[in-house]
Amino acid sequence: MAQNQHGPCNPRLLKAVVALMALCLAGYILGPPLYWHFMEGLAAVSRSSSYSSCPPCNCDCSSQPLLTIPQGLTNASFSDCAKHDPAVSEDTKKNFAELLSEELKLREAEALESQQRADMALLEAKKITSQYQKEADKCNSGMETCEEAREKAEAALVAQKKLTAIWETRARQKGWKGGVAKSRAQSQGNIQSM
Repeated sequence: MAQNQHGPCNPRLLKAVVALMALCLAGYILGPPLYWHFMEGLAAVSRSSSYSSCPPCNCDCSSQPLLTIPQGLTNASFSDCAKHDPAVSEDTKKNFAELLSEELKLREAEALESQQRADMALLEAKKITSQYQKEADKCNSGMETCEEAREKAEAALVAQKKLTAIWETRARQKGWKGGVAKSRAQSQGNIQSM
């Protein structure tokens, strides 16, 4: 009863499956381009062999168009449009130049207006930034003032506790016994905090 030491996965089987997957992937990626190159090659070979066996065709096509328009419906000025008329050409060039200059002026005006809007937006942003900076400075100075006041209050409290402990000690030395447990607990807390 020899058991398989490799568990349910045999290494050879796993390698074979991975190799098969790699071949399928390579076929999937390289298959379509190779197929089309092969088909183009076959088409080129078949064309070259058919050209050598078939004589050239002689076509006798008439010069008449396949679709004719009745004489009454045709626009005679349409055929004249293709002809070169120097007066019309010069007029068209002038109009084109005028249109281009108007377009450039219009774009320049739009660009100037856009620049002005951007400048106004930048100024507004600078104003708002300045306001926020002033508010932040006020807040910081207020925080510093509060911190200084807190530190002074803490120092005054510590000094007051020391003074209280001294007076309490003197009072006990003189024979004061009232609130001994309470005052002793407070004096020990005061001494430890000093």
